[in-house]
Amino acid sequence: MVLALTVIAGCAGPVRAPFEAPQEERALPAAPSGLLASLEQRIQTQAGTPDTIDNPRTSGFKLLDRSEEALRWRLTLIDAATRSIDTQYYLYHGDSTGLILTSRLLAAADRGVRVRVLIDDMGTLALSPSQKKLRDSMGALMIAHPNISFRLFNSSDNRNALGRGWDFATNFEQLNHRMHNKSLTVDNRATIVGGRNIGDEYMGLHDHFNFRDIDVMGIGAVARQTSDVFDLFWNSGWVIHPNQTTRDKAEAAAPSQRAAMERELRSSQELERFSLKPQSWESEFSALSPALHLGSSEVLTDRPGPDGISNDLYEWITNTIPKVKTELLVTNAYLIPDTSGVSMLAGLTEKGVDIQIHTNSLASQDVPAVNSHYKAWRAPMLQAGASLYEARHDAAIKDSVVDTLPISAKYMGLHSKSMVIDRRFAIIGSANLDPRSAFLNAEMIAVIDSEGLAEELALIILRDMAPSNSWEVRLDDDGELQWQNDVETTQRQPARDSFQPIADWFFMLFPKRFY
Repeated sequence: MVLALTVIAGCAGPVRAPFEAPQEERALPAAPSGLLASLEQRIQTQAGTPDTIDNPRTSGFKLLDRSEEALRWRLTLIDAATRSIDTQYYLYHGDSTGLILTSRLLAAADRGVRVRVLIDDMGTLALSPSQKKLRDSMGALMIAHPNISFRLFNSSDNRNALGRGWDFATNFEQLNHRMHNKSLTVDNRATIVGGRNIGDEYMGLHDHFNFRDIDVMGIGAVARQTSDVFDLFWNSGWVIHPNQTTRDKAEAAAPSQRAAMERELRSSQELERFSLKPQSWESEFSALSPALHLGSSEVLTDRPGPDGISNDLYEWITNTIPKVKTELLVTNAYLIPDTSGVSMLAGLTEKGVDIQIHTNSLASQDVPAVNSHYKAWRAPMLQAGASLYEARHDAAIKDSVVDTLPISAKYMGLHSKSMVIDRRFAIIGSANLDPRSAFLNAEMIAVIDSEGLAEELALIILRDMAPSNSWEVRLDDDGELQWQNDVETTQRQPARDSFQPIADWFFMLFPKRFY
């Protein structure tokens, strides 16, 4: 999802797929039985549509607003799997979240479920040194299991930090393209798509900084659509699988590593609200079906091909946004506009479209470089007629929505990527509104036609824009920027510490196309 706000001049040159495409392997057909099959059948009955796998019209949807329920429903779907699990993530951390997800994937594989795991190789370095050993052992356990297939996207030749640095210095154009997709699909019946990676800060379990994010869970045709996206990447020349030497080492170490992982899992204080063993979720699924929003969907993605990664989502957005009729609500963590995007905003407001945009403040930002290149566009967006809100690092929703007990993080930041168009279409996915998402990364979004889901998402976005959760950015009578919330009005961009303004200035020295 690359809103036309992010039309960018200058992008990386063409690249080619770095590896030979593997032998094609497709998602398994939808499981004929089990909790998810029964749930989909109830949805189709409720919708009055034929109970056929080929019916593309109707799925049931649930927004995963709270961090705790985002993790809990992932565990629930994995535990309910009878035939297949396909999971695709940019980051997969070796922390408590990674531990419990890996443990559940292994348990599913133990009972005969086919599991496919696809992770962007950049994520193998995005962890603290203290997590490295644990992360690597989790990866080895998945590689060693006969029912789990494991692949990396756009892998570096070297596995250590020094070697990686050399690879990026000598092959930057290729390695700068990353798979930012995030999905979990179970039994080809249910899927979760959104902005959350697998890591404590995405599930409210980090004690310093947690992300406010949102996913959507869908049951029905949307799962098959997500499977098609997964297969595009799984079968592309951008992925590599472990060689035999790696497999042999992983298999030899697996028994001791699994025992160690289970011990580490049992000692995790962050997970006290979660069952550490697979559960039966019959009552949860029975209660779920009447609460789902019915609608149709299309899951869209940038395509990895032999000659690079397409910009399909950017093209979709530039064709779609001008058609907005009455209202556009946007919440997106990383926003870097340009003149073309601002002109599009102005064109919409001239037609009477109400535009409200929610993004990070400097105070809530975890990537100061993005704020460095975003901040010059505050005034132009306001002058174009949009309303602009920036997340507070101390938002009121932190305790109830973002943090997962017993954790209470010091700060929160925005990581959501979603839109509501005309209170009819809900758009949720992985794509930021910045140059990287537009032209460098592969991204995916779910476009859902459901007035009920769109209304719920709209209310969530508006709640997050409230003065207790965000600053409203305005132009005063002199045309100067000011930030206002329920306790203060200031003309200096809010920051949570003295270092942030320094970093904000420093990253102005680097080209915005890298972010």
